Amino acid sequence: MSQSQRLHEFHRSVRKKFKVYNSLFLNLPYSEIENVGMMIPLLYQQCERGLSNGLDPETILDQFFEQYADLGTEKERIDFMFKIIQYVERQVVLYDSVEDAAFSKLHELTGSLSLKDYVQLAHKNGRWEEVLDKLRHFSARIVLTAHPTQFYTPAVLDIIRELLSLIPEDRIDEIDMCLQQLGLTSLINRKKPTPLDEAKNIIYLLRYVYYDAIGELYQYIKGQIDEPDFENHDIIKLGFWPGGDRDGNPFVTAAVTKKVAQELRLTLMKCYYRDVKALQRKLSFNALQEPIQDLRDSLYTAMFDPYKFLTYKEIRSALQNIRTILIDKYHSLYLADLDAFIDRVELFKTHLASLDIRQDHSAHKEVVTEILKADGHIKEELDELSADRIMALLLEENVNADAADFADGLVHDTLRNIKQLQSIQQQNGEQGCNRYIISNSEDIYAVLFVLALFRWSGYSIKELDFDIIPLFETMTGMDSAETTMQVLFDNPIYRAHLERRGKRQTIMLGFSD
Repeated sequence: MSQSQRLHEFHRSVRKKFKVYNSLFLNLPYSEIENVGMMIPLLYQQCERGLSNGLDPETILDQFFEQYADLGTEKERIDFMFKIIQYVERQVVLYDSVEDAAFSKLHELTGSLSLKDYVQLAHKNGRWEEVLDKLRHFSARIVLTAHPTQFYTPAVLDIIRELLSLIPEDRIDEIDMCLQQLGLTSLINRKKPTPLDEAKNIIYLLRYVYYDAIGELYQYIKGQIDEPDFENHDIIKLGFWPGGDRDGNPFVTAAVTKKVAQELRLTLMKCYYRDVKALQRKLSFNALQEPIQDLRDSLYTAMFDPYKFLTYKEIRSALQNIRTILIDKYHSLYLADLDAFIDRVELFKTHLASLDIRQDHSAHKEVVTEILKADGHIKEELDELSADRIMALLLEENVNADAADFADGLVHDTLRNIKQLQSIQQQNGEQGCNRYIISNSEDIYAVLFVLALFRWSGYSIKELDFDIIPLFETMTGMDSAETTMQVLFDNPIYRAHLERRGKRQTIMLGFSD
């Protein structure tokens, strides 16, 4: 389809609809909103004309107030401008909703080949086995981060979600009600969002967008390639930084990390419970009633109590038992629905998204220094030891590193967090938290300090289920990255750790806010 045709569809599906629904704001029964909505086009016109004539912003606003608004005091004018901002913010919410609702239709018109087209082309060119091999091994990782200025409040997210269900069907009366609700709902958090608040906002999107979208995408891929033995549940992975990224954020504590890990797991159990409840209505057969109800009851408990959790193996075993009974006794009725849910369990297991831990190298150096001082290995700074002695301490010797022995906040919280990562893995699964990222890495110690902190906290290197990931972002760090990694690879102890991790090392380059 041509560019002009796509623009025409965008104009029809987004711009026209937005104008129609935006006009509803003018009819909302709130006098202040009505007045502001009528004044915005006049202000826009005045600004365009004034700027083209070389006027400064203050003069433009003064002329606007004199000609169109009887607002004499500075306070009245400031209040009016804030009302303008509030009104436009709600217009942005509406536009986002209209555009999101039109996404599927617009995407169909991009002219890009669909997966089905690629499959047909690959068969035609005799390259299907090559394409299938890539699909079986391909993996994309989507990492979600958070910034408090970029997110709507939970109440506004609920309104957007409702609008997305109403706009495609042009249910004008219900859309009008939603816009009335939006007009009375604050877009500003009542208090500064905490790291936990930020994490919960992103988890909301995981629950209501990513869980279904990734599950449906996987089924679409399976359906298009039509290969009975196809299996690649790593095709899309989710990474999660809110609550684990403590670099530069002192409010991300061990307690916050633990709570976010729990929220991820509890939210996933709610998704699973919803799907099992829907399956139960279809699998209404006698021999399946007890096993399905048992799974549903277990999920119900697990989605409310953070200390009562189901393992991936327990959920998988229950579903396989249900599947066997369905095939043996009930002619595989609704087997496709059951298999689609089993695929979701394979995709998300018990973690929903992998919680990444991130901290700056300088913080680790400070923690390691304080631990070695307390244990009597150094008096002042780490640099007073020889390189061989530092390596021996980091990789071989036992050092006392109990969080309870340290009053310093950074040391105490760092050790407490590292200690609890094992229990997070026990509850959310190994994939629930298995990456430790070190910002501003510049030498081998960036990695070895973290390895030592794990070791001193009671972990065995031979059993450490964590990838230690240097983030080379300074010019010095990136220039020396190749040498740094080669020295690490040549170290037999670190190399043994990599052997356990599948001979794979992840590094990050050039990341910066």
